[in-house]
Amino acid sequence: MSEARSGREAAGAAAQAPTATRPMPAEPPPVRLAAPSLKGVVRFILIVVVCAVALYLVWRIRGVVRLIAISLFLTLALLPVVDWVCGRVRVPRGAVILVVYVLLAGAVALIGYVVVPSLVKEVQGLSRNAPVYAADLRHNALFRHYDNRYHITTKLVRDARRLPEILAHVAGPLKDVTVQAFSAIAGLVTVLALAFLLVLHGREYADMGLSLTGDREARYRQMVIDIKYAVGRYTLGNILISVLATIATWIVLSVLGVPYALSLGFVVGFFDLIPLVGATLGAIVVAFATLTVSFPTATIVWIAFIIVWQRFEDYVVQPLVYGKALQINPIVTIVAVLAGASLLGILGALLAIPTAAAVQIVLRDWWTQRGDAAPVNLGYQDGPNQAAANGDAP
Repeated sequence: MSEARSGREAAGAAAQAPTATRPMPAEPPPVRLAAPSLKGVVRFILIVVVCAVALYLVWRIRGVVRLIAISLFLTLALLPVVDWVCGRVRVPRGAVILVVYVLLAGAVALIGYVVVPSLVKEVQGLSRNAPVYAADLRHNALFRHYDNRYHITTKLVRDARRLPEILAHVAGPLKDVTVQAFSAIAGLVTVLALAFLLVLHGREYADMGLSLTGDREARYRQMVIDIKYAVGRYTLGNILISVLATIATWIVLSVLGVPYALSLGFVVGFFDLIPLVGATLGAIVVAFATLTVSFPTATIVWIAFIIVWQRFEDYVVQPLVYGKALQINPIVTIVAVLAGASLLGILGALLAIPTAAAVQIVLRDWWTQRGDAAPVNLGYQDGPNQAAANGDAP
């Protein structure tokens, strides 16, 4: 009993004794507010003024900046093709670039020669035969039921007869068309000239700029390689997917007996270049063309085909073509396309996804270089690094 009492007393004395070995909690450092120095205030004001002036100048020359951006995009798209040809044929690099330009011009001229006359004839024929097509549509009992209620054929015939007038109105006066044509030609020549110089001497310009980065040259060089790989892979892949969509549309429309099947295939291929909504817009245009063949059989077959094709394109063709070059968050993709379309229209929508991929690569590099952060995967993986290991340099 005495031993138990002595044990409790010893425990209580130990609890009351000061614990010299127990670490005391560290107090946070005091926060001291001091008035900024005159030098700091002047530096802050100078930074704000310089940024404001730079943004103002960029806004004033936004047309030039737009042409430069388009030239860079075209350069990154042509570089893989030019490098591939130069690696297999001993021809001056400038001659290869000119040959590629001639082939591109021939392709555009061929598409214009095939598409424009057939579309004009299609519009004129649709306007002329609108009453006949309306009568054919009324042979369908379901359509006739809704037509009697909503007068669909009357409105369609009225709008179809106004198609040539609408087409002429869209073309605009000759003066405006001439001015816009010269402006477009001047911009096209500028873009082609800049792209030619960048493809010809791009590596020299890149080496010159990277040499100014000092110890970070290897890091920035790898980032440039990643951006080049992503944009080039996306551009060539997008063109290849559009070509496949053109061929598939041509075959299906030819089987259905739709007139001007090749021209409509080019229309679908062009719209398919536009991300997110392009394929749907092209499918709607073709759906109207199928109404004149055998309604509703041809239209139903076309809609079923385009739904299956888009799923095949999204889950099979695009992963095979793009590989790991582009793995962008869907939300980022939608926001980028909307922003690009609002700034530059169709061209902005085309440039949106590769621009988002480039920004993603820059953010990934910045995040991985932070001293207090572990590397994270922002969607862009080891495809470009493998290309760099194979000797691909900017």
